[in-house]
Amino acid sequence: QVQLVESGGGLVQAGGSLSLSCVASGRSIGSYIMGWFRQAPGKEREFLSAITWSGHRTYYVDSVKGRFTISRDNAKNTLYLQMSSLKPEDTAVYYCAADLPRDTWPPRSYDYWGQGTQVTVSS
Repeated sequence: QVQLVESGGGLVQAGGSLSLSCVASGRSIGSYIMGWFRQAPGKEREFLSAITWSGHRTYYVDSVKGRFTISRDNAKNTLYLQMSSLKPEDTAVYYCAADLPRDTWPPRSYDYWGQGTQVTVSS
């Protein structure tokens, strides 16, 4: 299996940008579909984005489309989430996740999870 560790969270003003990273160990992320989720206080975990093994196919939910960019560097065993035009509503703990390829796209259920990194957007 794969172990995932997120980093890059912090405090940013509304309208600003922030980049998150997720470093994998145990197995290469090249074997997995990768995704990003977030969980805001008092809310359930929300699926945000997914990327295929090649990085050529991506998916974004409407709330982040055009503002967030998912990417991966399989050689570095790292997943990224570039966030821009941040809003206070984006405040949440952000999680990366990994899953073996499935028949459906995008997958919304994942087998492996990181511990999360806090993103706080001030108004």
